[in-house]
Amino acid sequence: MKRRILFVVVLFFATAVLMAVQKPLFMAFHAARCADCGAEAWWQVVRHGWTLDLTVAGYVTALPLLLALASVWVPLDGRRWRRALAVYLVAVSVVAAAVFAVDLGLYGYWGFRIDSSVLLYLKSPKEAAASVSGREWLVQGSIFLLAAAVLSAVLLSVSRLLETPKLSSAGRAAGTAAMLLLGGLCFLAIRGGASVATANVSKVYFSSNQFLNHAATNPLFSLLSTLGDDKDLRPQYLFFDEEERAARFGEIRGDRPDSVVGPRLLRTTRPNVVVVILESFGRTFTDERVGGEWVTPNLQRLKAEGVWFENIFANSFRTDRGEVAILNGFPAQTRMSIMKYPAKSRTLPSIARSLAAEGYETEFVYGGDLNFTDQASYMYATGWERLVWQKELRFDAPVSKWGYADDVMAGWFGDEVLRLAGTGRHFLAGWLTLSSHEPFEVPYVRFEDKILNAVAFTDDCVGRMIGQWRRSPAWDDLLVVLIADHAYPYPADLPYNVGRRHRIPMIWTGGAVAGPAVVEEYGSQIDLAATLLGQMEVDHTPFIYSKDLLSPSVPKFGYWCFNEGFGIADPQGETVYDCTSGRVLIDDDPASGRLERGKALLQTTYKDIGER
Repeated sequence: MKRRILFVVVLFFATAVLMAVQKPLFMAFHAARCADCGAEAWWQVVRHGWTLDLTVAGYVTALPLLLALASVWVPLDGRRWRRALAVYLVAVSVVAAAVFAVDLGLYGYWGFRIDSSVLLYLKSPKEAAASVSGREWLVQGSIFLLAAAVLSAVLLSVSRLLETPKLSSAGRAAGTAAMLLLGGLCFLAIRGGASVATANVSKVYFSSNQFLNHAATNPLFSLLSTLGDDKDLRPQYLFFDEEERAARFGEIRGDRPDSVVGPRLLRTTRPNVVVVILESFGRTFTDERVGGEWVTPNLQRLKAEGVWFENIFANSFRTDRGEVAILNGFPAQTRMSIMKYPAKSRTLPSIARSLAAEGYETEFVYGGDLNFTDQASYMYATGWERLVWQKELRFDAPVSKWGYADDVMAGWFGDEVLRLAGTGRHFLAGWLTLSSHEPFEVPYVRFEDKILNAVAFTDDCVGRMIGQWRRSPAWDDLLVVLIADHAYPYPADLPYNVGRRHRIPMIWTGGAVAGPAVVEEYGSQIDLAATLLGQMEVDHTPFIYSKDLLSPSVPKFGYWCFNEGFGIADPQGETVYDCTSGRVLIDDDPASGRLERGKALLQTTYKDIGER
């Protein structure tokens, strides 16, 4: 009986130690983010993270413990149970190693530990893999293989401790009692202790340095604990009771009855509209100079010639969420994407549907696969009449990992807009670029930094395309909206949740623009819908979240979501709130009301989705 007990105890603590060892490895892999952290910080990460390591160890040990308990009463064939136990432990090792390796790689881009949102992108593995360079495949693949080998070797060696000799009646009774006691302790570990609060990520948060909190989080627990957390959305983020939520949201909603029309930016209320969504074009790119030379000289020129919106924020960090914010005026979510729920996304208001009702043709173009993250079904359901993408495009040009490069697509889309203009019908045309996306491999050499070089390439392609339109008669009635789908963690040490990480450009250019102007008002992607439709004198009351940035009666602020919370900014400063820990991470003015606005907006978003 002692061997059974020893096996369960050693397996539990061996698993916990293996989980704990991942923490300093994670910190070492991302050493630039903790360069100022001393030995005490490293120790605190391991110490505070131990709680969730024990929880994961409890889950891993539960099935072998039941096997050991069963062996007290039921004779087990030695070879069969050892084989079954080995298969189980190797499977656990492979899963844990895969999560560890993927999480290490993703954290550099996402800025948070792996969770269920990764599954949204694994449904289209080809496109998900396109983000990974050959070097990253080699590094993360090697880490996975090494981690799987180490975990398997340790856990299989522990399994050899289990022996199941036949027991006497007294031995069975004592063995059952011992196993039930161990089972109770295992349950407590899974639960996260005996206190009222059960195991959750916030239990390991201990520092004002968010990276240290993330380092303390067990990645396997982070993933498993979020599986299925979007099934019932209405109960999430219950900051206020319903009456207070409705009142607070009523103060910031875009379709307020006291909204008035602001100054005119356009020469006509019926321009032909082109929306170019620029992949990953954060302000840290577009505001960057290298050796005195702008990374995006064309955007800088267009900024001076057209309408420049100075204080615009991306609502999220992923394309699928940014597209919905831009095209539907609907706020991004933390750990889910409404685009992945066709029954819900089709009910959203959309710029395409609103303009189609005014007689506009609508067409959206992408050089890659629009099936990725269910974009095609979402686009058709929200009013885009024609979709043009890689499956029906045939160019004598190489295809990158994501699809046709931006120079190829800019040439085609440039001609397509002129063709649409020649039909005599009003139109809305959209194009999502793709070359300024990981792995940033482009047929262009201007900067040594491959990320800046890819951004410069797209800027060059867009500049040439707009130059083509400017030289044509179509220019006079054309409104071109340039806006990013999201920003990017550049420089690498830029925190993932602050306002600077989410600042993006928005430029209106074209012959339909009345003249150069700068709009200083604070806003985000969701505000494009009401601002654009307001200028076109098209009803935008269905867009309850979208604010007309030119209306003096509507409150103005930028808003963004990240995996664990939200941020909100206005001329007085910014507030960043972490929902996992319930902490205010940044607040330049606690009396500003920004925190309450952000909470009301996030709570309303999830309530709205849950009821669609």
